[in-house]
Amino acid sequence: MKNSYMQKKEEIERKWYVIDASDKTLGRLATKVAHILRGKHKATYTPHVDCGDFVIITNASKINLTGNKLNDKIYYNHSGYTGGLRERTAREMKENYSEEMIERAVKGMLPKGRLGRQMYRKLFVYAGDTHPHMAQQPVELKMD
Repeated sequence: MKNSYMQKKEEIERKWYVIDASDKTLGRLATKVAHILRGKHKATYTPHVDCGDFVIITNASKINLTGNKLNDKIYYNHSGYTGGLRERTAREMKENYSEEMIERAVKGMLPKGRLGRQMYRKLFVYAGDTHPHMAQQPVELKMD
């Protein structure tokens, strides 16, 4: 009987991908990005090893939400102090903190714990269409 292949962290080859978020739906984009960050698109995927690739998201300020989520969806932050709960609608987040909105959506789809945090560090989100990672020669990834 042949054993299953388990990838070692020394054998991992990482690629860089660029995704243009303009006119994309937030949830559908986040699932695709989380899939790539975990490495599930590779034949050598191993659950207990961070074998994913780097992802750069541009044009985060042009992301879309379906339905009435711009007004109804609320993002919560708490400072830890009494009365320190802050609420923001998705519209406020899109106008002022579009990068954080995408980062939160992707982070929620990654595993919890030290492995998930390691995967999350490979995500880079930018509001505009430029990014400082041209030296890594990222490949443009098309989403359907």
